[in-house]
Amino acid sequence: MPKFISFKKGSSSVLFWSIISAAFIGPGTVTTCTKAGAQFGYALLWALTFSAIATIFLQEITARISMATGKNLGEIIAIKFQQRQGIGLPKILFLGVAFGCAAYQSGNILGAVAGLRLVAPVPSYIFTLAVIGICYGLLVKGSIKQIAHIMGFLVLIMGCVFSYVCFQMDISLKDLLKGAFLPTVPPSSGSLIIGLVGTTIVPYNLFLGSGIGKEQSLKEMRFGIGIAVAIGGLISMAIMLGGTGVQGTYSYQAVSEAIAAKSGKLGSLFFALGLFAAGLSSAVTAPLAAAICGQSLLGQSNPENWQKNGKYFKSTWLVILISGGLFGLFNTQPIPAIIAAQGINGLLLPLVCVAIYLAIRDQNQLPEQFRHREWLNRVYLAIIWVTCFLGLYNIQKALLKIVPINTFTETKVIWISALLSAALILMLHQDHTISGTKPPNKTG
Repeated sequence: MPKFISFKKGSSSVLFWSIISAAFIGPGTVTTCTKAGAQFGYALLWALTFSAIATIFLQEITARISMATGKNLGEIIAIKFQQRQGIGLPKILFLGVAFGCAAYQSGNILGAVAGLRLVAPVPSYIFTLAVIGICYGLLVKGSIKQIAHIMGFLVLIMGCVFSYVCFQMDISLKDLLKGAFLPTVPPSSGSLIIGLVGTTIVPYNLFLGSGIGKEQSLKEMRFGIGIAVAIGGLISMAIMLGGTGVQGTYSYQAVSEAIAAKSGKLGSLFFALGLFAAGLSSAVTAPLAAAICGQSLLGQSNPENWQKNGKYFKSTWLVILISGGLFGLFNTQPIPAIIAAQGINGLLLPLVCVAIYLAIRDQNQLPEQFRHREWLNRVYLAIIWVTCFLGLYNIQKALLKIVPINTFTETKVIWISALLSAALILMLHQDHTISGTKPPNKTG
């Protein structure tokens, strides 16, 4: 195997894996990052630094396991946790991913429409139908590789436009580096910090990533994921810096006007284009990810119906697209569904992360070249602690929106989440030590 990959293969791999960045940079990311920039300046950049690094680790391990075993993440979970009776973990995970994708799909479509309406005041339903049509055409006609490359170009567009917007701001390099690498928690910033991490480390991206990269070499995969996700993290940072000029009530229009005040109409146009690209890319990848998740978790029992053009695969992404499109046509956010989805996705991410850890813990089951050093297991445990903390926090916040309890302050919610997450990590670590499955000291 050559020590270095060629420029052609490297750039192609980065373009291919940019589908992960396209999936997590959506209207929700634009909203959260610009709010963070408007309220706290550079202070929360470190949350995006952590999120990008954690995403690279998680995407790499899921892709590496898939390459080593010939099975993607969903198939591995289905084999390890399948139950003969009852609903079983694979079905629970699929239902959670599908429900979350459906709940957030309307936001993806409405975000793309909002970007277009910042440029042209055309009735929303016309733009909504156009976005749905584009998504349908890409999903029904394009192969997964073609869609990945198209999403890669959209990420390139987002990178260019948000970088332009960012550099129109008055940037302090010293404060930027301090914010990116020195964690601080300003008062009332807890929800935004969790939002920044949660909008980057997305559960369905792990299924999406493990299901598309089997044809690459190990070096190509690692290079592509590392660079593509890092670029996605930098784009999110640029969006946050672009939001530092926003004052008053937050809205897309307010962001556009703040950018226009700094860089003129061209900057405002670029923000609109970036918002459209973010919405469109997520509106394509969310239904696709749900279908790939179903294919991997449930496809073994009906393999012919879960192929790319199989009825279950197609019907899954079609239901997600139509549900989001209907809410988009009515120009409404499905608030109760989104609240429920927050709770479900809050539980889903740590479940997936724990399943990954259990799958990689005994590396004797992996070919030698795909193993990693023992210290990386500790890194994964640290990431699991963060995802569990985020999950428990989101679940509690979602429940408190439904049933408000005045005695449950923000501080109590954070402490409960932190302590329960620490208890889970101790259990996993002790179980690992007792089982004696220390893997060989080998890098993959």
